[in-house]
Amino acid sequence: MMPESPPRVATLVLVDRGGAVVGRLPPFPVTTPWWQDMEPLVAGCQERYGIRPIVLRLLSTERGVYPGGGVTYLAEVAAPDVAAVSPSVQPWTGALDEQPLRLPWARAGGPAADLAWADQALVAAGRRRTGHAEQMRTWNLSSVWRLPTTEGPAWLKAVPPFFAHEGAVIDRLAGGPVPTLLGRDGHRVLMADIPGDDRYDATGPELLRMIDGLVAIQAAWAGRTDELLALGLPDWRGSFLSALIGDVVWRTADQLTVGERATLDRFVGSLPGRLTAVDGCGLPDTLVHGDFAPGNVRGDGVTERMTLLDWGDSTVGQPLLDLPAFLDRTPAGEAAGIRAHWEAAWRTAVPGSDPTAAARLLAPVAAARQAVVYRRFLDQIEPAERVYHAGDPADWLRRTTAILDGER
Repeated sequence: MMPESPPRVATLVLVDRGGAVVGRLPPFPVTTPWWQDMEPLVAGCQERYGIRPIVLRLLSTERGVYPGGGVTYLAEVAAPDVAAVSPSVQPWTGALDEQPLRLPWARAGGPAADLAWADQALVAAGRRRTGHAEQMRTWNLSSVWRLPTTEGPAWLKAVPPFFAHEGAVIDRLAGGPVPTLLGRDGHRVLMADIPGDDRYDATGPELLRMIDGLVAIQAAWAGRTDELLALGLPDWRGSFLSALIGDVVWRTADQLTVGERATLDRFVGSLPGRLTAVDGCGLPDTLVHGDFAPGNVRGDGVTERMTLLDWGDSTVGQPLLDLPAFLDRTPAGEAAGIRAHWEAAWRTAVPGSDPTAAARLLAPVAAARQAVVYRRFLDQIEPAERVYHAGDPADWLRRTTAILDGER
């Protein structure tokens, strides 16, 4: 069980649409600890100070450990809002820097540009916005807004360049258990509302239905890797994956013990043979979701209807790379049944294959792959936002060594 996080206390440094500093609001408590969770932050600011800010990005954190604690954000405000709260605004003497990796929505005026595009896409889809856009999330991996429309809520999502294939993937999977696109444009997608809730606490048959839904998609895309690569998905097959894992082990060596480094060095050296053995198990390379977990499936928990969310992590590779992350976020007592069901689904999809052996061989590979994922985030986001992921590559490599020790 993770230790309980301290409460989040937010400080907002305010700028106008042109990026000029207006001042700073006094710190105020936020009801959730998650730094990227904007809905309660915006509501708290509006209630306390009478303004509706647009949060642009993280500036600094008190603890340096996610989540909770004191957090300072940069936020954009309109001139009338500032005039209304001028008694609360305090001078701020800090400096704002420029960063080449800064994302569009993290700059003043950036969210307004995303919302303007969304409004045009709504009109093209036969809808129009009927009220304030609600900022739900912002951080280095996404900017998410809920838009009230004449046909019910719509969702605007903007993502960084390394997730920009998400819209194309959802588009190609249309008709399956994926969100309904209302529009897409590069790093932006506009999606129709999805009934239900995110199924973090799903158990039993519902988890097995999630597996069946993913395996059906993956089986349909087996042998179509060229099409997937043409959509912009990263290639995580064979030698490509081996090289990525070798790189992250080398770059993270100073955060590991001598014993962990020795284990991982042996693992990297054995990867070509291990992955050749995986190929011999008969499972095809296909679409890998990359972050498959109950929380990324939306449904009502009653009917069998479900929608698989968050395809930005998707890649091309072995389908059972999705298994360990799913097991990690489901009840431990259900792991054996989940594994058996998943393997049986693949035996049915590919007669004569050996998914049991493939899953065993891929277990440490999947953990090391997570280290690569977080290293990629760190390499492609601006310095102030790296605090979200700083310790993750080393943590996942330690988990890799634990799996390897278990094998021995």
